[in-house]
Amino acid sequence: MIQILEKIGEWHSVHTLVDFYQYIKGVEYLICLAFFIAFPMFYKYINEKPGDVSE
Repeated sequence: MIQILEKIGEWHSVHTLVDFYQYIKGVEYLICLAFFIAFPMFYKYINEKPGDVSE
């Protein structure tokens, strides 16, 4: 687990265009995953009735 956390902030040099596309695709998948998790939560929060307090 420590190795994964250390690798997140690591800077790698990109030597080919294919390496660059693979890196960008990975980042794009992470952004999409974050959006697909955050948007339904935000939508539920926005459409909550003013008197509704669910605990």
